[in-house]
Amino acid sequence: MIDTVDPTMTDALMSYLEDVPVVDYVIANHAEQDHSGSIPRVLAKYPDARVVSTPKGRDMLMALLLIPEDRFIVVSDGDNLSLGDKTLEFIYAPWVHWPETMLTYLREDRILFPCDLFGSHLASADLYVADEGQVYEAAKRYYAEIMMPFRTSIEKHLEKLSSYQIDVIAPSHGPLHNRPSFIMEAYRSWVSGPPKNVVVLPYISMHGSTRAMVEYFVGALIEKGVGVKQFNLAATDIGKLAMALVDAPTLVIGTPTVLVGPHPKVAYAAFLANALRPRLEFVSVIGSYGWGGKAVEQLTGMVPNLKVEILGPVLSKGFPQEGDFDALDKLATAIAEKHQERGFA
Repeated sequence: MIDTVDPTMTDALMSYLEDVPVVDYVIANHAEQDHSGSIPRVLAKYPDARVVSTPKGRDMLMALLLIPEDRFIVVSDGDNLSLGDKTLEFIYAPWVHWPETMLTYLREDRILFPCDLFGSHLASADLYVADEGQVYEAAKRYYAEIMMPFRTSIEKHLEKLSSYQIDVIAPSHGPLHNRPSFIMEAYRSWVSGPPKNVVVLPYISMHGSTRAMVEYFVGALIEKGVGVKQFNLAATDIGKLAMALVDAPTLVIGTPTVLVGPHPKVAYAAFLANALRPRLEFVSVIGSYGWGGKAVEQLTGMVPNLKVEILGPVLSKGFPQEGDFDALDKLATAIAEKHQERGFA
């Protein structure tokens, strides 16, 4: 058995195992409970079964689920486990997306069980990918929300996997890939492909001033040939904002000033971007205030993980006037020129 299920689904799993007389090994690719939570029940049903994991995986499973140490077989990177006519090879893949993660390769059938890597939160009646467009979007969202902070590690693991012959990728979440190149090429693009000529613009407006600036700024960027993905944080799907950050080199945040700082929903968007660590190169802030504040200083201070150039902010006192719109034009021009200089298409 490769991984189990979340504790909430333990009864469903055990019903599938009613007619299975023996389980010798439970391969624990990942200690997070949506993978491991049912291991104690499986071990209770199969008293001779052993849990196969990395050393860190063993330690975490002992701590999280109180599994006794004598129920484990600890494997090293590249170790093999013979099942008779089949062979499992274990591939260390730390930080995809926890430190103990490993992948399992079924050598004779060329099946890779990559744990969370290449996954998608997509429930389907199809065992294999049937609609690549649908799976691409779900997998990109999964990558953006979960894997993107670890893209440097993932890039190394993709290089390592290039030496394996893989016919099927069977992730822990979502359908199986019987055309592995589809998802592997998508990951290479997300991890290390060139950014696109686009600005991501999350914003919120309280009394219309910031919205007027955003609307004008979007038009200015489009006139200069720069694409824009704008998100009204009063109603947006935050996962789609995360997806947009995968390919974007520039983030511009639009905020009114609330108690001398950014609006709380804007602060959350900045916190999210900092946590997800996208491949951004430029950040700026536009918005409005009534009498003063420190929205710019607070927002730029909230993104220390982003190694970016801060472009000159544009803040209007009250509703934007001619000078504010001129400043927005200059910011749009600066962004377009920087994108051109770096060859973003």
